[in-house]
Amino acid sequence: MEKRELTCIGCPMGCFLTVMLENGEAVSVSGNTCQKGDIYARKEVVDPTRIVTSTVKVSGGDKSRVSVKTNKDIPKNKIFDIMEEINKTSAHAPISIGDVIIRNVAGTGSDIIATGSAEVM
Repeated sequence: MEKRELTCIGCPMGCFLTVMLENGEAVSVSGNTCQKGDIYARKEVVDPTRIVTSTVKVSGGDKSRVSVKTNKDIPKNKIFDIMEEINKTSAHAPISIGDVIIRNVAGTGSDIIATGSAEVM
């Protein structure tokens, strides 16, 4: 059996979790004080995902950059591919919160959406 230890980010408690794995599957979780810890630990050791936050260049706007994020969790191993696409992208003002900046980023099925706004200059 393999043992992995991590800190839970499912709620503000920050529980220290111990996950026991057998044949690549989480068979037990200990140290959690709520169900969120069990769910988080099992997912994190088998199929970790993240929300990516960053900024995108803006052209023709009152700001040079606008904040963005993925609209859902993406596989952790796709972060660098997503950042490469974000860094190559320039959005044109006006931009509103919730606007889709990149559709299906890096083939993940997730969109990059604006979390900030930029007005036309």
